[in-house]
Amino acid sequence: MVLRRWGLGLGLLIGAGVAVQGRINGELGARLEDGVAAAVVSFGSGFVLLLIAVAFSARLQAGLRGVGAALAARELRYWQLLGGLCGALFVASQSLAVAAVGVTAFTVGAVSGQLVSSLVVDRLGIGPQGRTPVTTARLGGAVLAVGAVLLAASGGSGSDGTTTASWLGAAAGPVLLFLPVLAGIGLAWQQAWNGRVGTSGSPFAATVINFGIGLLGLLVIDALVLVRVGPPAEFPREPWLYLGGAIGVLFIAAGVLVVRWVGVLMMGLSTVAGQLTTSMLLDWFLPAGAALSTAKLVGCGLTLAAVVVATLRTGRSAPANSATGPDSRSARQ
Repeated sequence: MVLRRWGLGLGLLIGAGVAVQGRINGELGARLEDGVAAAVVSFGSGFVLLLIAVAFSARLQAGLRGVGAALAARELRYWQLLGGLCGALFVASQSLAVAAVGVTAFTVGAVSGQLVSSLVVDRLGIGPQGRTPVTTARLGGAVLAVGAVLLAASGGSGSDGTTTASWLGAAAGPVLLFLPVLAGIGLAWQQAWNGRVGTSGSPFAATVINFGIGLLGLLVIDALVLVRVGPPAEFPREPWLYLGGAIGVLFIAAGVLVVRWVGVLMMGLSTVAGQLTTSMLLDWFLPAGAALSTAKLVGCGLTLAAVVVATLRTGRSAPANSATGPDSRSARQ
């Protein structure tokens, strides 16, 4: 019970960190006129910080060796190391979409995608807690979340997003509206996979692998973008625009712990209040790009209602160690 309370409280702080990171990366993407380059900077700076930590920490090195041993013993599958690709998608989406649709609309889309995806992830037992059944309440919450996305999107993007995604051409507008939802869907899988890696090694070992894999994916994508549009003309000088990576290191590492304590869905739900509240405050007091419209405010309220509905107990949950199938053994580690 104590761990559950700590997990939910930490989830609130993680949500606030995600919203702040979104504003930072969105602004950096707008300044560089290249959202993918901004994501590379964010992931790259975070990865450098982690490599420095690894160099001076025997405990971190031991955690990485634990992951290697788990892979060798087939207690951990290689594809479970790919959570960083989902994280890369999320950071790239922040850099591309936030300046166009605003932090609030991005958060509604991402949270709703995460809520729906978490149902699937928990049901399949992808995370370290094993399988969790889909109850009527959870399904109802997911339906409300989808409605929230549609409502928030009806408020308009406020910008065509061409400054951060000119290489997308005429498809930029629709893509930027859909990206937050896709990013949220990937976030649930990232949390589940990182939770498995953290169980085999350590939370920070999972974070190191997450950033390394994500950075590789982003470098490949940005290389393709650079071939088409060329490098940014110049990089901004404000130091705060480069803090996204450091913030990401903190909430990714914390998320590995939280998902082990409360599960994928409950972690997603616990971050929602922090994300939405912080997002609305940022769009209200520090507006950038799209305005905070009535539709977006109502969409936030509907998303919070989806969270409340999804947490209602309408059926018995399966035990955490009830997973079956090829991943059941690692789920109980």
